Amino acid sequence: MTSDNPDTHSLGALDETAKRLLFSDARTANTFADTPVSDAELAAIWELARWAPTSANTQPLRVLYVRGGAGRDRLVTHMNDGNRAKTASAPAVAVLAMDDRFHEHIPTVLPYKPELRDVFAGNDALRTGTALFNATLQAGYFILAVRAQGLAAGPMGGFDAAGIDADFFPDGRFHSILVVNIGHPGKDPWYDRLPRLGHDEVVRWA
Repeated sequence: MTSDNPDTHSLGALDETAKRLLFSDARTANTFADTPVSDAELAAIWELARWAPTSANTQPLRVLYVRGGAGRDRLVTHMNDGNRAKTASAPAVAVLAMDDRFHEHIPTVLPYKPELRDVFAGNDALRTGTALFNATLQAGYFILAVRAQGLAAGPMGGFDAAGIDADFFPDGRFHSILVVNIGHPGKDPWYDRLPRLGHDEVVRWA
Protein backbone atom coordinates (compact mmCIF):
# COMPACT_ATOMS: atom_id res chain seq x y z
CA MET A 1 0.00 0.00 0.00
CA THR A 2 1.25 3.49 -0.83
CA SER A 3 0.35 6.82 0.66
CA ASP A 4 -0.59 10.07 -1.05
CA ASN A 5 1.29 11.95 1.65
CA PRO A 6 4.79 12.71 0.28
CA ASP A 7 6.17 12.77 3.85
CA THR A 8 5.07 9.19 4.53
CA HIS A 9 7.26 6.22 3.66
CA SER A 10 5.65 2.80 3.37
CA LEU A 11 7.79 -0.14 4.40
CA GLY A 12 7.33 -3.66 3.14
CA ALA A 13 6.87 -6.61 5.48
CA LEU A 14 8.38 -10.08 5.46
CA ASP A 15 6.03 -12.87 4.52
CA GLU A 16 5.21 -15.62 7.01
CA THR A 17 7.81 -17.97 5.56
CA ALA A 18 10.59 -15.42 6.07
CA LYS A 19 9.43 -14.66 9.60
CA ARG A 20 9.53 -18.34 10.49
CA LEU A 21 12.96 -18.70 8.90
CA LEU A 22 14.43 -15.86 10.95
CA PHE A 23 12.49 -16.21 14.20
CA SER A 24 9.76 -18.66 15.16
CA ASP A 25 11.11 -21.79 13.43
CA ALA A 26 14.80 -20.93 13.72
CA ARG A 27 16.87 -23.06 16.06
CA THR A 28 20.42 -23.23 17.36
CA ALA A 29 22.17 -26.06 15.50
CA ASN A 30 24.20 -28.52 17.55
CA THR A 31 25.35 -30.80 14.72
CA PHE A 32 26.35 -29.95 11.17
CA ALA A 33 26.34 -31.75 7.84
CA ASP A 34 29.45 -32.08 5.71
CA THR A 35 27.94 -29.69 3.15
CA PRO A 36 30.51 -26.96 2.49
CA VAL A 37 29.84 -23.27 3.14
CA SER A 38 31.43 -21.12 0.46
CA ASP A 39 33.45 -17.97 0.91
CA ALA A 40 30.72 -16.16 -1.05
CA GLU A 41 28.09 -17.29 1.46
CA LEU A 42 30.21 -16.10 4.37
CA ALA A 43 30.81 -12.76 2.67
CA ALA A 44 27.08 -12.41 2.04
CA ILE A 45 26.37 -12.83 5.75
CA TRP A 46 28.34 -9.70 6.55
CA GLU A 47 26.86 -7.83 3.59
CA LEU A 48 23.50 -8.16 5.37
CA ALA A 49 24.66 -7.81 8.96
CA ARG A 50 26.62 -4.61 8.37
CA TRP A 51 23.43 -2.59 7.87
CA ALA A 52 22.34 -3.06 11.49
CA PRO A 53 21.96 0.15 13.52
CA THR A 54 24.60 1.13 16.06
CA SER A 55 24.88 4.24 18.21
CA ALA A 56 26.55 7.06 16.28
CA ASN A 57 27.10 4.48 13.50
CA THR A 58 30.17 3.25 15.40
CA GLN A 59 30.08 -0.35 14.07
CA PRO A 60 32.55 -1.91 16.55
CA LEU A 61 31.93 -5.57 15.59
CA ARG A 62 34.76 -7.46 13.89
CA VAL A 63 34.43 -10.95 12.39
CA LEU A 64 37.08 -13.66 12.16
CA TYR A 65 36.06 -16.63 9.99
CA VAL A 66 37.85 -19.86 10.88
CA ARG A 67 37.89 -22.80 8.48
CA GLY A 68 39.19 -26.31 9.17
CA GLY A 69 42.86 -26.99 9.74
CA ALA A 70 45.34 -25.61 12.23
CA GLY A 71 43.33 -22.50 12.98
CA ARG A 72 40.26 -24.58 13.82
CA ASP A 73 42.34 -26.90 16.00
CA ARG A 74 43.58 -23.89 17.94
CA LEU A 75 40.09 -22.47 18.31
CA VAL A 76 38.66 -25.76 19.59
CA THR A 77 41.16 -25.80 22.46
CA HIS A 78 39.62 -22.56 23.76
CA MET A 79 36.04 -23.85 23.71
CA ASN A 80 34.33 -25.29 26.77
CA ASP A 81 34.22 -29.10 26.79
CA GLY A 82 30.56 -29.26 25.77
CA ASN A 83 31.15 -27.01 22.76
CA ARG A 84 34.32 -28.53 21.30
CA ALA A 85 32.69 -31.20 19.14
CA LYS A 86 30.22 -28.69 17.71
CA THR A 87 32.95 -26.25 16.78
CA ALA A 88 35.17 -28.97 15.36
CA SER A 89 32.41 -30.26 13.06
CA ALA A 90 30.98 -27.00 11.69
CA PRO A 91 32.01 -26.14 8.10
CA ALA A 92 32.80 -22.60 9.22
CA VAL A 93 33.04 -20.75 12.50
CA ALA A 94 32.82 -17.02 13.12
CA VAL A 95 34.54 -15.45 16.10
CA LEU A 96 32.75 -12.18 16.79
CA ALA A 97 34.79 -9.54 18.57
CA MET A 98 34.55 -5.91 19.55
CA ASP A 99 37.16 -3.45 18.35
CA ASP A 100 38.48 -1.42 21.27
CA ARG A 101 39.73 1.23 18.84
CA PHE A 102 36.58 1.49 16.74
CA HIS A 103 36.69 5.24 17.24
CA GLU A 104 39.54 5.54 14.76
CA HIS A 105 36.96 4.96 11.99
CA ILE A 106 34.58 7.70 13.14
CA PRO A 107 35.70 10.28 10.54
CA THR A 108 34.66 7.73 7.91
CA VAL A 109 31.45 6.35 9.42
CA LEU A 110 30.24 9.61 11.00
CA PRO A 111 31.70 12.27 8.69
CA TYR A 112 29.50 15.09 9.97
CA LYS A 113 30.89 14.70 13.51
CA PRO A 114 34.53 13.58 13.29
CA GLU A 115 35.37 15.18 16.62
CA LEU A 116 33.59 12.29 18.37
CA ARG A 117 36.74 10.27 17.73
CA ASP A 118 38.60 12.39 20.25
CA VAL A 119 35.79 12.09 22.79
CA PHE A 120 36.09 8.29 22.74
CA ALA A 121 39.89 8.42 22.65
CA GLY A 122 39.92 10.35 25.91
CA ASN A 123 37.38 8.24 27.81
CA ASP A 124 38.25 4.55 28.19
CA ALA A 125 35.07 3.63 30.07
CA LEU A 126 32.82 5.27 27.49
CA ARG A 127 34.70 3.66 24.62
CA THR A 128 34.62 0.16 26.13
CA GLY A 129 30.96 0.40 27.10
CA THR A 130 29.99 1.65 23.66
CA ALA A 131 32.02 -1.06 21.94
CA LEU A 132 30.59 -3.90 24.02
CA PHE A 133 26.95 -2.82 23.77
CA ASN A 134 26.99 -2.13 20.06
CA ALA A 135 29.10 -5.15 19.09
CA THR A 136 26.67 -7.35 21.02
CA LEU A 137 23.78 -5.69 19.19
CA GLN A 138 25.51 -6.37 15.89
CA ALA A 139 26.12 -9.99 16.90
CA GLY A 140 22.36 -10.50 17.11
CA TYR A 141 21.96 -9.18 13.60
CA PHE A 142 24.82 -11.40 12.46
CA ILE A 143 22.88 -14.48 13.62
CA LEU A 144 19.82 -13.31 11.69
CA ALA A 145 21.99 -12.76 8.62
CA VAL A 146 23.28 -16.35 8.86
CA ARG A 147 19.68 -17.58 8.91
CA ALA A 148 18.71 -15.29 6.05
CA GLN A 149 21.35 -17.03 3.91
CA GLY A 150 19.66 -20.38 4.49
CA LEU A 151 22.31 -21.53 6.95
CA ALA A 152 22.10 -22.70 10.54
CA ALA A 153 23.80 -20.74 13.30
CA GLY A 154 25.13 -22.18 16.52
CA PRO A 155 25.99 -19.18 18.72
CA MET A 156 27.94 -19.99 21.88
CA GLY A 157 29.28 -18.06 24.83
CA GLY A 158 31.06 -21.05 26.37
CA PHE A 159 34.71 -20.38 25.61
CA ASP A 160 37.89 -18.93 27.09
CA ALA A 161 37.72 -15.40 25.74
CA ALA A 162 41.13 -14.43 27.10
CA GLY A 163 42.64 -17.49 25.43
CA ILE A 164 41.03 -16.74 22.06
CA ASP A 165 42.11 -13.12 22.27
CA ALA A 166 45.70 -14.02 23.09
CA ASP A 167 45.81 -16.62 20.31
CA PHE A 168 43.98 -14.84 17.49
CA PHE A 169 44.08 -11.14 18.46
CA PRO A 170 47.47 -10.75 20.14
CA ASP A 171 47.73 -7.00 19.57
CA GLY A 172 45.00 -6.48 22.17
CA ARG A 173 42.72 -4.47 19.93
CA PHE A 174 39.92 -7.03 19.45
CA HIS A 175 38.06 -8.80 22.27
CA SER A 176 35.94 -11.87 21.50
CA ILE A 177 32.30 -11.81 22.62
CA LEU A 178 30.64 -14.71 20.77
CA VAL A 179 31.54 -17.79 18.72
CA VAL A 180 29.06 -18.80 16.00
CA ASN A 181 29.20 -22.18 14.28
CA ILE A 182 27.84 -21.93 10.72
CA GLY A 183 26.65 -24.59 8.31
CA HIS A 184 23.78 -26.84 7.30
CA PRO A 185 22.17 -28.82 10.11
CA GLY A 186 23.35 -32.40 10.52
CA LYS A 187 21.85 -35.44 12.22
CA ASP A 188 19.54 -34.66 15.16
CA PRO A 189 20.63 -31.00 15.15
CA TRP A 190 18.02 -29.55 17.50
CA TYR A 191 17.40 -29.87 21.20
CA ASP A 192 13.78 -29.68 22.31
CA ARG A 193 12.40 -26.17 22.03
CA LEU A 194 12.54 -24.45 25.40
CA PRO A 195 9.71 -22.18 26.58
CA ARG A 196 9.68 -18.48 25.77
CA LEU A 197 8.23 -15.81 28.00
CA GLY A 198 4.88 -14.54 26.83
CA HIS A 199 3.39 -11.12 26.37
CA ASP A 200 2.15 -10.78 29.94
CA GLU A 201 5.57 -11.58 31.42
CA VAL A 202 7.49 -9.15 29.22
CA VAL A 203 5.39 -6.35 27.74
CA ARG A 204 4.11 -3.30 29.58
CA TRP A 205 2.09 -0.40 28.18
CA ALA A 206 2.30 3.19 29.30
